[in-house]
Amino acid sequence: MIETSCRQPDGVDDFTEQGLRDVITAAESPAWSVRAAAGRRLAAAPQIEGVAGVLHRLLLDAQDTGVTSETALALLARRDLAGLRAVLAARAVASDQGTADQLAAELDCDPRWATGEDGDELIAQLRTLAADQDSDVRNEAQLRLTSLC
Repeated sequence: MIETSCRQPDGVDDFTEQGLRDVITAAESPAWSVRAAAGRRLAAAPQIEGVAGVLHRLLLDAQDTGVTSETALALLARRDLAGLRAVLAARAVASDQGTADQLAAELDCDPRWATGEDGDELIAQLRTLAADQDSDVRNEAQLRLTSLC
């Protein structure tokens, strides 16, 4: 069973199958703010691999870079390989210049760059992803590492 969250009245995420259906439906909304909220909720799921396709689509939202930004920020806030990998994968294939620039900005402005220890964590993750099986992720991670030198 794939699980994700739906915000409960008390503000706590409830990771259920119904929550997954609700958030995937919200990801198709014509309202950018609803799609952005769906991206934030999906990014908060314990296992994002099962919703990677929906997250990828939200990261590459053709209608509003606000959706791109909110989804990317939430994925990077996870501070894990899965979140960073999802953003790198989208950045690598973004064909719209505005979307590509927004994803690059979110990567460049990741707050972990602000401190040495957190920056080291991010560099270690980029090094790991520079050997990823997906050539798009691998190339984007290598590009990011090269720009540091």
